[in-house]
Amino acid sequence: MNNDIVLAGAVCRLRPYRLSDVEGLRAAADDPLVSRWMTATFPSPYTRTDAREWVARAVSDPVPQHFVVEVGGSFAGAAGVMALNGEHRGVATFGYWLGRAFWGRGIATDAARTLARHALGAGGFRRLEAAVFAPNVASARVLEKCGFTLEARMRDSYVQRDGSICDGLFYARLSWDPEPPPNSPQLVAPRVP
Repeated sequence: MNNDIVLAGAVCRLRPYRLSDVEGLRAAADDPLVSRWMTATFPSPYTRTDAREWVARAVSDPVPQHFVVEVGGSFAGAAGVMALNGEHRGVATFGYWLGRAFWGRGIATDAARTLARHALGAGGFRRLEAAVFAPNVASARVLEKCGFTLEARMRDSYVQRDGSICDGLFYARLSWDPEPPPNSPQLVAPRVP
């Protein structure tokens, strides 16, 4: 296992999971507002067992593809890529999430930009793909700020956790797409839950 990959952003850092991340992961992920626009593979409620199983899986990757988003030494969320294969080799799905206490501070944009730069550079991918529940405007905006292009609106493609149906938005970024202009990260005081 290669745990040497640490990616430094402007306001956060991305590092491989550690076995000691179980409680931080559970605490940040066990929130219905965090899970509401995640796919059904993201458990809700998010139990300690769920966290242990995910961390065990993540630390077993020979080359980390799933990273903890860390802010000031705290577990803020996660970001990762999942390589596709066969006729889609060189392509990866791309995703990220943050605990609610870290929303609205530019951290998601910084984490996504940092991971995309790595994945499309040293990571060797030529294309990153990300799907978003259409009501999740904030996540769509993060992708756009990170140089992703909206390629499709997938009508009625998601069943939300409350049972309602919504569209999906399909974004992609290519390794030769221009680097998005650097934005000054929005630094604001931490939210108090």
